[in-house]
Amino acid sequence: MPVDKQEQATGEQAMGEQAVRITTPDGAQLAGRLMLPPAVPTPEIAIVIHGATGVPRDYYARFAVWLAGARDAAVLTYDYRDFGASAAGPVRHSDATMAVWGVVDQAAALDYLCDRFPDAEIWVVGHSLGGMCLPFHANAGRVARLIAVASGPAHWTKHPWRYTPSVIAFWFLLGPLATRLWGYLPGRLLGLGADLPKGVFWQWRRWCTSRGFYRVDWGRAMPHPMPDRMTGAVTLVGIADDEMMPPERVRRLADFYPAATIRHRVITPAEAGVKAIGHLRLFAERNAQAWPLLLEGAV
Repeated sequence: MPVDKQEQATGEQAMGEQAVRITTPDGAQLAGRLMLPPAVPTPEIAIVIHGATGVPRDYYARFAVWLAGARDAAVLTYDYRDFGASAAGPVRHSDATMAVWGVVDQAAALDYLCDRFPDAEIWVVGHSLGGMCLPFHANAGRVARLIAVASGPAHWTKHPWRYTPSVIAFWFLLGPLATRLWGYLPGRLLGLGADLPKGVFWQWRRWCTSRGFYRVDWGRAMPHPMPDRMTGAVTLVGIADDEMMPPERVRRLADFYPAATIRHRVITPAEAGVKAIGHLRLFAERNAQAWPLLLEGAV
């Protein structure tokens, strides 16, 4: 059921919602929103939500309000540079890449949270791209818990057969052609919901058509990770009907967190009380029944 805008605004105000600006080391300005439970002057838990590629921060607003209330936590959402509320100009002029979003922007958001709440237990909720890059972040050692949802090393041959024609069209036909013609990926035109910088598309394509996924760019377009930094608890959450990131690929993300305590969880549409969830819809209001499942095992 669609979120009522007035109800959403009221809930966010009750949570003490604040607008924040996050400055990255290279000077980009990220537009963030911080939810603060009014009854908890000093939250003991602070959580950053790293979004999926092409998904704006406002999509996570209702989940952030719920999470702040469920854990009496400060919860930060934000948009990557040159996207959503962080857009500073036409998308065709952006030089952003997936690595910049995942390594630089995600790290800046985590750093902001750690600086703002130096005594809090730090959690990360990462959706798709949002769960993959913590080993590159200097403050990964501060993170007590990572909940990575529909996140893992994708490859164009590792999808259900019925989804393969769409994958081939996106990576090898329509995606490259449209990006060359427009100077950016016209996601709205292609039914993806959001336009993306060309550098994001081309690097995303390289990762998903390479057997090693983003390993292909380590030491080149991105630094080498330091996987031993993350020693906390990692919950890898697959969605049973996710054809874009099947649960089997989500399990493979454990390879990138060798020093962490790993827990696997697959959420089914039945548990959410719906017929379908897919790759992007778990954080939608209609699937709120499944949100507590993400916190299973959290203390």
